[in-house]
Amino acid sequence: MSRGFVKEDDQEEVPMVPPRAHLPAGVPNYVTQAGMDELLAEQQALMNEKENLDISSENERRIAVNHITAKLQLLNDRINEARIINLEEQPKDEIRFGATVTIKTEGTNDIQTFQIVGVDETDISRGKISFLSPLARVMTNKKVGDIVVLKRPKGDHVFEIMDINYI
Repeated sequence: MSRGFVKEDDQEEVPMVPPRAHLPAGVPNYVTQAGMDELLAEQQALMNEKENLDISSENERRIAVNHITAKLQLLNDRINEARIINLEEQPKDEIRFGATVTIKTEGTNDIQTFQIVGVDETDISRGKISFLSPLARVMTNKKVGDIVVLKRPKGDHVFEIMDINYI
């Protein structure tokens, strides 16, 4: 039946689901094992939410199910594309994906520690930055003692690599 013959109230609302963290086309979806565990936990939570919906209105229930299903589809795509990087196989003396890095900022001597992770794992409040971030990119393949320069429009930031760890 053509949508032109359906009452306006009966038309299905298309769920608006925000996209996941940006991953450019052609870039592998690298994740740590912890990141994969988080994705799988999120998947399970969404499936549980879908199974346990407590909505009496059939229309509202259908909209909620469609919304969760759309979120699950995006998440499942990420899980299916994920490439788990074994941190134990990374070179211990170089910064690569999964490295926990301690840096000292030139001029202020501020010390920061963060881990380079996948786009879905990124959480600056937990000290996790994306492998696609400018800082991670300039540090990749560097070693303890190396100086790296992060070019910024308002001035360069210079850092010294103090420690590299894969935990």
